[in-house]
Amino acid sequence: MDIVERAELTVVGFAVRTTNADEADPARAALPTLWQRAGAPGAFAHVPGRIDENLYAVLTDYESDHTGAYTQIVGIGVRTVPRLPEGMVAVRVPAAKSIRLAARGQLPQALIEAWQQVWQHTESGGQPSRAFTTDLEVHHFEGADLYVAV
Repeated sequence: MDIVERAELTVVGFAVRTTNADEADPARAALPTLWQRAGAPGAFAHVPGRIDENLYAVLTDYESDHTGAYTQIVGIGVRTVPRLPEGMVAVRVPAAKSIRLAARGQLPQALIEAWQQVWQHTESGGQPSRAFTTDLEVHHFEGADLYVAV
């Protein structure tokens, strides 16, 4: 785990409210449908100002800690907030000091394992402690990078 300063970013995408407990139950999991929608060909074709080819997952609006509800937005990075297509939201991801973890290998398993490391760090009282403000996953051709706010 590296400690880095993550730059500010604006993401336009689709959002759901969920919990890790719900995501562990296939009957209640909302993230697979969210990712399927965001990963569909042309899902962001009508959003101008895309900054790169990455997909971003923003985890924000934490109810408490990793056991509580949170909002996940999956989308693209943009230069400015455009007029939003129906069903999409825009979120500003503020710059933050973050723990960076690289998830490489078969996704989503590599990503799940990276988050499990984060949860272990949190539960063991690891330092620096999580802020539970806004976390970011950057999905690219090599895998994904997690930026967990501290």
